[in-house]
Amino acid sequence: MSKLRVAFAGTPEFASEALRAILAAGFDVPLVLTQPDRPAGRGMKLQASPVKQLAQQHGITVAQPHSLKLDGKYPDEAKAAQAALQAAAPDVLVVAAYGLILPQWTLDLPRLGCLNIHGSLLPRWRGAAPIHRAIEAGDAETGITIMQMDAGLDTGDMLLVEKEAIRPDDTTASLHDRLAALGGRLIVEALECAACSGLKATPQPAEGVNYAHKIEKAEAAIDWAQPASQIARRVRAFDPFPGTTFQWPGEEDGGADTTRDTIKDIIKLWAADLVPDASGTPGQILQAQGDTLVVACGEQALALRTLQKPGGKRISARDFLQNARTIPSTLA
Repeated sequence: MSKLRVAFAGTPEFASEALRAILAAGFDVPLVLTQPDRPAGRGMKLQASPVKQLAQQHGITVAQPHSLKLDGKYPDEAKAAQAALQAAAPDVLVVAAYGLILPQWTLDLPRLGCLNIHGSLLPRWRGAAPIHRAIEAGDAETGITIMQMDAGLDTGDMLLVEKEAIRPDDTTASLHDRLAALGGRLIVEALECAACSGLKATPQPAEGVNYAHKIEKAEAAIDWAQPASQIARRVRAFDPFPGTTFQWPGEEDGGADTTRDTIKDIIKLWAADLVPDASGTPGQILQAQGDTLVVACGEQALALRTLQKPGGKRISARDFLQNARTIPSTLA
């Protein structure tokens, strides 16, 4: 059986795991598409995506258009990418968390079309943030779907599906790593099957469709009026980005200058446990002693375990309380 020529489109670490698996399986990868370098880190220097870094390590040609739309804002970049893809003459284009919309010409160019590695059990979570939203919703399981791409948003036929349990302590970071490895294994299986015409396409069910909206920083603020279980899920879902936040009296509060009374630090909460037998007014601090910081929620309460002050590192509740100038009675 001859190996397929596989072009690849992806950007973050999730995608680089898939590219690594494809290369390890011996497929010829003549071209990689990835997003343009972005400023990152404290110095905000331009940084190549994980996919670009891996491609360069293997001497693979890389194209980084801002858009693939030939009639869009960057037509010259799109035309150059089109020419590069045509020259690469791939049998198939594998797409994983690329971040750009693929126009119809892209879908039509490879003889076997485009295969997408999607981080959910379609159609449960279509869209940009399926891993985050599955944890936030309290799903018991998720998985990887290898999908034949069409013009819709994650609406194509399913080719391979494998489930993955969501553990009670899973964060987006931990679940991401397992799904990335699973996606790499499944896409290699799909490509090997495609090479011998062994893939069976199954249309997605019409029922059970949800849209996994992109995670926005504005979602980070904790609403203590929500049930503790819901807040705890969001804490796990928003780790490592953007984190969940609440306000705490800042280090400069108090003193003769009363205008400083309203200064608050934005604290990030990275881990919390349910306290099911506790209750109080939402936001009320029920206990703040030793290594225990318990806050009442709309239903039950949360023991805050891992926190982060502005500009600081993640620390335990004990370290946080030891360094707090004041302990408020209620959090806003």
